[in-house]
Amino acid sequence: MNLRRFEGVKAVFFDLDGTLVDSIVDLAEAGRRMLAELGEATRDDAEISHFVGKGIPVLVERCLAVGRAPVSAERLQYAIEVFMRHYGDTNGLLSAAYPGVAETLVELKGRGVRMGCVTNKAEAFVAPLMKKLDLWHFMDCIVGGDTLAKKKPDPEPLWHACEQLGVAREHALMVGDSSNDALCARRAGIPVVLMTYGYNEGVAVDSVDCDGLLSNFIELPPLLV
Repeated sequence: MNLRRFEGVKAVFFDLDGTLVDSIVDLAEAGRRMLAELGEATRDDAEISHFVGKGIPVLVERCLAVGRAPVSAERLQYAIEVFMRHYGDTNGLLSAAYPGVAETLVELKGRGVRMGCVTNKAEAFVAPLMKKLDLWHFMDCIVGGDTLAKKKPDPEPLWHACEQLGVAREHALMVGDSSNDALCARRAGIPVVLMTYGYNEGVAVDSVDCDGLLSNFIELPPLLV
C-alpha cells in the first residue's frame, strides 16, 4: 500500500490497546482470574487477544461463550463485574508501550500537534494504565468506551474528541490497529492509518479499508506535512 501523506493535521487520535500499548498479558490474566472464579475453563493469551477490541462487556462474553455454551444476561453481568475487579489489580502490571511510541509522541508534541486517546476500554482503566507507562501527559483528551452512550465503531467518540479539542474533522487523523478503528474513522469522515502489530480480533489488517498501514510508530511523523 502506498502511504498517503496528510496535510494540515492539527490533532491525532490514538486507539489504546494494540496501538499505543501491548496490554494483552494483563487483560488475559484478568480474564483467566474471572473464568477461574466462575468455575469456567481457562483461556490462553492468544485466544483472549482475539476477543479484544469492542470493550469489556464483549471481551467477557467472548471469554465465556466462544466455542462454548451461550451465557445468560444475568451471568454475563456478574462476570463483567468480576472481570473488572480483577482487571483493577492486573491493569498495567506487565503492559508496555510499543516500540517508537514514546519517541513519536514527544516529536508530535514538539510540533504542536494535539493528541487524544479514543478507546473502547472503560474510562476507569485508561488513566491508571497510561500514567504507569508515562503516556498520560501527552494526551489532551480521553474518550473511553463508557464516556458516551456509543463506542467505536460508531463515529460519535471521534466527533466528541474533535469537539473537546476544538479541531475540525478535516484536520484530524485516527491511528488504530483494527477494522473497528477504521470503520469508526470512515463513518466520522476522518482519515485513518492502522498499525500492523495490533489485535484486530485475530484478523490481519491488510485487507481493512484504511489510508495506510504502519509497522512501527516512528513511521507516523513523516506522514504529517
